[in-house]
Amino acid sequence: MSDFNLNRSNILFIAEIGGNHEGNFNYAKKLVKDAISTGVQVVKLQTYRASKLTNKLESPDRYKHFKKFELTISQHKYLAEMCIDNGVYYNSSIWDEEALIKLDRYLKFYKIGSGDLTAFPFLKKFLRRKKPIILSTGLSNFKEINQTVNFIKENNFYKKKGNLALLQCTSCYPTYDNEVNLLAMKKLEKICPIVGYSHHNKGDLAIKTAISLGARIIEFHYTDNRKGKTFRDHKISLTKNETISLIKDVRRINNFLKKDFKKPTTSEINSRHVISFRRGLYYKKNLKEGHIITENDLEVLRPNLSLDPRNFEKILGKKLNKSVKKLSKISKLDFK
Repeated sequence: MSDFNLNRSNILFIAEIGGNHEGNFNYAKKLVKDAISTGVQVVKLQTYRASKLTNKLESPDRYKHFKKFELTISQHKYLAEMCIDNGVYYNSSIWDEEALIKLDRYLKFYKIGSGDLTAFPFLKKFLRRKKPIILSTGLSNFKEINQTVNFIKENNFYKKKGNLALLQCTSCYPTYDNEVNLLAMKKLEKICPIVGYSHHNKGDLAIKTAISLGARIIEFHYTDNRKGKTFRDHKISLTKNETISLIKDVRRINNFLKKDFKKPTTSEINSRHVISFRRGLYYKKNLKEGHIITENDLEVLRPNLSLDPRNFEKILGKKLNKSVKKLSKISKLDFK
């Protein structure tokens, strides 16, 4: 696969398996295999050790949750090679430095989750390695985002377009419709030119809306089946068929948004609709030589094969140098 660059013309789809395997490696392999087959470019997981992520004295329940969902580094390497062997990028949100060191060779970019946006000492461990970063912005305000982007750009590597992207994100599962806040992407663009959307809403409507607003990166949770699942992430996840359908729809959306100029298209020209749909100026009735033209003498009808209607005032008050018939074309040569 070619080198990874965030400054790309096609939308980057990241299927986030995250913790949907719930600590079951065989299930993780199935989810990765399914996700690979959907047409996404990136299959993503999360790599953590509970002891390096959560203070078990302060948050024992969260500690138990992460401990239960852990996969080993060897298991992550296996999943990474599954992806790479099938021409798909492997990625994982890495939540401790030891895992970063061991998995770094499999990562073309780093995905920093919303919870780590303010974790500057931890972020520094990524920055020194100089790989593109995609940063989610859940939980934050624009002041905090600017602070973090400025911190990241202290490393000159991240001043170059293509090495940093921001994702609009609401860290609530599922996100209420009125808290998706996709217009925030337009303000994020002023901070960083490459923006996208990390999806925690139900269904795919918010994803399609984000793309119409300029999202170039889409991260969404992925599962094989939502039925009977109790872990919250399954509820906001797309399935295989939904993902395939989404990517198909997005290809069409991309075509809808392909160009920003306004001029007659090739199809409009080749079909001659520029002529047949527009009106031309024609004589409304039979008129004799010497007649002085008024607005009442003119008809504006399709097709535009006569004098352009925008020029009608130029012939008002002109004298005909010949007799003309009703509905005949108008020419500048008709007047003295």
